Amino acid sequence: MKDCPQWICLWALLVMTSVSGWAQGDIYHQTDFPAEEFQARWQKIQERLGNEGLVIVQGAPPVRGFTFPRQTNEFYYLCGIETPGSYFVLDLRLGRAVLFLPPQNERLERAEGKVLSAANVDLAKRITGAQEVLSTDALTPDWLSERMGQTRRVVYTPFAPAEGNTESRGEILAANRSIASDPWDGRLPREGQFIELLRARLSRAEIRDLTPTLDELRSIKSEREVALIRRASELAGLGILQAIRSTKPGVFEYQLDAAARYVFLVNGARQEAYRSITAAGTPNIWNLHYYRNTKQLEDGELVLMDYSPDYRYYVSDIGRMWPVNGKYDKVQRELLQIVLEYRNAIMTRLRPGVTADAIMQEAREAMEPVFQRTRFSKPIYEAAARKLVETGGGVFSHTVGMAVHDVGSYRRGTLQPGQVFSVDPQMWVPEEQLYIRYEDVVVITAAGYENFTDFLPTELDEIEALVGKEGVVQKFPVTPSKGSPTGRRTSN
Repeated sequence: MKDCPQWICLWALLVMTSVSGWAQGDIYHQTDFPAEEFQARWQKIQERLGNEGLVIVQGAPPVRGFTFPRQTNEFYYLCGIETPGSYFVLDLRLGRAVLFLPPQNERLERAEGKVLSAANVDLAKRITGAQEVLSTDALTPDWLSERMGQTRRVVYTPFAPAEGNTESRGEILAANRSIASDPWDGRLPREGQFIELLRARLSRAEIRDLTPTLDELRSIKSEREVALIRRASELAGLGILQAIRSTKPGVFEYQLDAAARYVFLVNGARQEAYRSITAAGTPNIWNLHYYRNTKQLEDGELVLMDYSPDYRYYVSDIGRMWPVNGKYDKVQRELLQIVLEYRNAIMTRLRPGVTADAIMQEAREAMEPVFQRTRFSKPIYEAAARKLVETGGGVFSHTVGMAVHDVGSYRRGTLQPGQVFSVDPQMWVPEEQLYIRYEDVVVITAAGYENFTDFLPTELDEIEALVGKEGVVQKFPVTPSKGSPTGRRTSN
């Protein structure tokens, strides 16, 4: 993509359409998903679990400060309710959904605005499709026992941790393990505490894990979900474009972060999908998930940016690398070109009905002519390139959706329409601590695939042409203090 009027038109269109889709009435609520979509999800749960027992899902707790209150992914997926302290119950025997909302808090509403509460029964029923809306005060052990009846007393609830803002399950589980092993902490995670309460208060019931069922459902995205991921990807790509345009020697990593974040915020994305990876120079890029973003860019270095917004509970995961001075040196171009060739070999073969392994084998065969015509400047570079193609180098990466490392899998069988995942070929040259990658997010369609950021430049000449074209950082200049923003000098 060149620096041309097409870019200007796309930018203007995205800004103009950014504010649609959210209710602007007295009581704030989402409008991206109709009640019918939630009801279809409940029906699929019932088909998988049978018609006995209860499903109960705990929503996010109230925030403890002035952070943006974001609902957990699993709860939002089931009903779209964002009010903290809410609960969702699905009576499998009756096929009936019951939503429990906190009582109205007029003091909090005066300070923060109106949210859905137990006082808004009719509205909550209309936008969620729930047959009953009750106060959380009514969610008692007796109420649950009565709904279970006297036959199969089973309660399904997620055993896996619920993802919140910038969270993915793997990272939460790792943090939970650290807390559990801390001799001065050791507390149960929230989902563990909830499971123990259910077992204690419903002693005659069998508590089962709902997680596999929800993971399976979330792994196939609906058209509305795909539309939100597409939009998050557009904003991620536009943010990276602004960072590329803002890149010059002397700019700080955190300023490129700010350029991308400006794009997210001005287009209606209120939060990040994950903390920004904006890494300049070999040591920072080698860190993989580098996040300090305090280094000043130097002539001759590469920049790696991997960043995306959280757009109405859906995210993306886009990565590009570009030269600080606008020109790749010989080695940078050599390595990036081979990763790009492999990325293209995978991309052009994505389609439903085949496995990821089969596509990787096809790409290996397609890369042989590339290796034959490539003259590597060092044997270690050829070895790294061949290892990339032989192993895949992470090219078929994680699922993407409500979390950047989303739940569910697409590797257990053939690719299916609605599966969304990251294509992320990565090449390592450990002898020189070089780490090279491209990353895009795609959805499998009935006809093939869609790359959500196909408007982004991928060819090296195209990327070079955009570097330093006066982006947001230059249009709104600031004067950084000497050294790092923390007052300490940093060499990397």
